[in-house]
Amino acid sequence: MNKIIKFGEEVEGYDIPVLNEREIRAAAGLLFLMMFISIMIVILKGDFSMLKYAVTIFLADILIRVFVNSKFAPTLIIGRLIVGNQVPEYVGAAQKKFAWIIGAFLAATMFVLLVVANTYSPITGIICFICLIFLFFESAFGICLGCKFYNLFYKEKAKYCPGEVCDVKLKHDSQKTSIMQILIVFAFIAYIFLTVFLFNDSFRERPNDLFGVESAAHLK
Repeated sequence: MNKIIKFGEEVEGYDIPVLNEREIRAAAGLLFLMMFISIMIVILKGDFSMLKYAVTIFLADILIRVFVNSKFAPTLIIGRLIVGNQVPEYVGAAQKKFAWIIGAFLAATMFVLLVVANTYSPITGIICFICLIFLFFESAFGICLGCKFYNLFYKEKAKYCPGEVCDVKLKHDSQKTSIMQILIVFAFIAYIFLTVFLFNDSFRERPNDLFGVESAAHLK
């Protein structure tokens, strides 16, 4: 039973249970895609059915991670299949469990409000937004936002963080960002707003059918 219900993997060379960050990022990407599509359907069509399914799936998956074993979480299994040929990047399991407990609380709240009570409100909207931010940062940048709060609640500092961010170290010259690079980012943001301002009306126009396929179909 102890081999089934446990958290983290015992890997040679690591003195604490660890998890493969590459699998976690892959799983976060899958969950982000599912939640993002579901939320967009709500925004565009007002249909909550897919979001209800997504919240139910999300909750079941994260409860398995926290209370049973991450090895049996469906999205992590799929993530393992996707990145199975990549070299593992092991991270401490303790801070991941703390982050997933936060996720389980958010998912459970969403499940009760949206699925059980069949209601929506600014609360559900905010929770959806928080979940998307957490999943996006994990999948896109390898940054576990929930893990950032671990050291606030536990005296023992987190070990084996993604990208070794737990270790105090100086940045290499190649990692430093210059003032010119920051200005380029702001200029790019200004470019986006200027594009929206100048071309919004033309971008809203429906594109013409280049080969006339749609017109031919209507004639038939």
